[in-house]
Amino acid sequence: MLRTRLSQITRNFVTSAVRQGGHDHGGIPGGNIPFDITNRYKLTALFIVFFGSGLGAPFMVLRHQLLKK
Repeated sequence: MLRTRLSQITRNFVTSAVRQGGHDHGGIPGGNIPFDITNRYKLTALFIVFFGSGLGAPFMVLRHQLLKK
């Protein structure tokens, strides 16, 4: 009895929190992210630039330091 009531309260709280979230994307996957995921080639290019810049930055800093006079 108590377990059923507790699960109902939890379910109602989660449902109301989702409804009041302020984001009305209609349940569309990827509707709440700040970039477009419909064009797979553009998304791939963005991922390569994003992760490539993070992985390449230490090497560019090292090159800069070694070439400094």
